[in-house]
Amino acid sequence: MRIISGTLKGKRITAPTNLPVRPTTDFAKEALFNILNNEWYFDEVTVLDLFSGIGSISLEFASRGAKKVTSVDNFYGCVKFLDETAKALNLDETILTVKNDVLKYLDKTPVKKFDIIFADPPYDLEVEKYQKILDDIFKNEWLEEGGNFVLEHPDSISFDEHPNFVQHKKYGNVHFTFFE
Repeated sequence: MRIISGTLKGKRITAPTNLPVRPTTDFAKEALFNILNNEWYFDEVTVLDLFSGIGSISLEFASRGAKKVTSVDNFYGCVKFLDETAKALNLDETILTVKNDVLKYLDKTPVKKFDIIFADPPYDLEVEKYQKILDDIFKNEWLEEGGNFVLEHPDSISFDEHPNFVQHKKYGNVHFTFFE
């Protein structure tokens, strides 16, 4: 994995092979950030990265100057890796790691508002849990007004009928659905 842009552009991050992750490909990540770059000044945004894994998306936002990035993952090894990486890259003031089940986090944590929320659940997550994530984010108003929620998901699921749906983009095997 590499950081594509910002102060750490080109920096390679190598995670331990024993972590249960499927990082967003560099190709898809670059396309995603090209879309977001047309809508946001990254140095003005707060970000919630759900199912953050090794932190590919969190590190990219931080490298581009995000004010604050909250990264939530349930696997201790991933949280530890991202925390240590953020410290090593002097991003520990920007990236806050949280070890928690995402569904419990969205349900039980006092709501904080974010400009951008990104979620990359395991592709084998049940459709009902994808729907619960959407419901919790929009019913509990986790997004700032005008904010974006980006959901990475397999091609077997479509969210085009969701009332907050904006667009769907496909990059190789990676699918992003954007909501407002």
